[in-house]
Amino acid sequence: DGKDAGNVARGLKAAAHNPRVSDEAKERVTERLHEMGTGPDEAGTQTINGKDAGNVLRGHKAALHNPHVSDEAKANSEKILREHDAL
Repeated sequence: DGKDAGNVARGLKAAAHNPRVSDEAKERVTERLHEMGTGPDEAGTQTINGKDAGNVLRGHKAALHNPHVSDEAKANSEKILREHDAL
């Protein structure tokens, strides 16, 4: 549906821990999280070399457009982006 799965999961996890959300809604949230391959208490953040994957990939995308980055470094960034289907 065009929504970022990470953002959806974070919203669901927040709902699962919100005291104002009914127990019935929390059960539905937990089921949805399990369908997504995670749970309400799992971190779920993807990493690349121990760093947040989203931040790493955004940095590589920025490097492609930075005139101060060498062609060799741009080629490396492009390779990493392709490996993660982010290009």
